[in-house]
Amino acid sequence: MTVVVHAAVDLMAQPPKVKILFLCTGNACRSQMAEGWAKQFHSDGIDAFSAGTIAQGLNPNAVAVMAEEGVDISHHQSKRLADLAVEFDYVVTVCGSAQASCPIFPGKAVVIHCGFDDPPELAKGAASEQEALEHYRRVCREVRDWVKRLPETLGIR
Repeated sequence: MTVVVHAAVDLMAQPPKVKILFLCTGNACRSQMAEGWAKQFHSDGIDAFSAGTIAQGLNPNAVAVMAEEGVDISHHQSKRLADLAVEFDYVVTVCGSAQASCPIFPGKAVVIHCGFDDPPELAKGAASEQEALEHYRRVCREVRDWVKRLPETLGIR
């Protein structure tokens, strides 16, 4: 007697999501914004993470300007790279310091750099809280626009 076994194929199975890490110095602002935008725009195909070379805590102004845009990052945690045990497909450094000190990633991770101005640094010279927030808003929009085009930029969809 011959027994034929057919492997079950899930025709509805989705391809695995691309794992992207947004890396910054303190994981307080720019990398958090990028993670929030990636989850907002691309949660169907991207697993977004953020971390810092150090963890400085979540910047309240970053939380505020993202909320103005309709994206809640208030539940995010500031993390160090060592806190994440994930094999990434892409690592995006979003500040010059993270780019300069970016560690070597084992496996297939492709490291790219897209630097954004540092809102806390820019806000130091602001004459008012409103003026300071304008720096955060500008960077938030720049990060949004870049992340929105991320799949096309990386050729992943």
